[in-house]
Amino acid sequence: MTLTALIVPTYIQMLGSLSGWLDKAQGQLSAADAEVLLSARLAPDMYPLATQIRFACVQAHEAVHRLQGKAFPAYLDALLNEGRDAGEYPGSIATAKARIDEAVALLQSLSGDALDGAAGTAIAHALPNGIILDLTAEEYARDWTLSQFYFHVMTAYAILRAQGVSLGKADYVAHMFGHIRPGTMPTG
Repeated sequence: MTLTALIVPTYIQMLGSLSGWLDKAQGQLSAADAEVLLSARLAPDMYPLATQIRFACVQAHEAVHRLQGKAFPAYLDALLNEGRDAGEYPGSIATAKARIDEAVALLQSLSGDALDGAAGTAIAHALPNGIILDLTAEEYARDWTLSQFYFHVMTAYAILRAQGVSLGKADYVAHMFGHIRPGTMPTG
């Protein structure tokens, strides 16, 4: 499997699910209660829902730029800072969904092999705390960007569930419904 075939559909599917979860929250709660969700956390020392959404989007943008060997654009720093500041300024669900839409649009704009040129190349991934990870592009995809992406997506899911939004496994794997063999869906 190529880097593009692994990363792009995965991110598009799960970002779509994340957007759908926000839609469900808006449909199940009053407008004011839905907006308050953005400040909800699983634990006091964790980032709120607003940050989890933005950091999931950051992973998509970062992966595209890093695997194409491109410098990060200014908007990526702005998105990171928006996420870091979301505890005090969570924004709105409309803004969160716009960030998801921006990430999906970037992913959808890529050619079918846009990230594949990075295969086998070395990536030095510097973390904000000064640690530098030396990885191949494949290790970066497998061990960093996908795991970080899923961490933020799943934390968002857990926050929404903990706040009473009725979500289930079907909401998490909605992209799989197109793969159900006809006649095999349980009826009861």
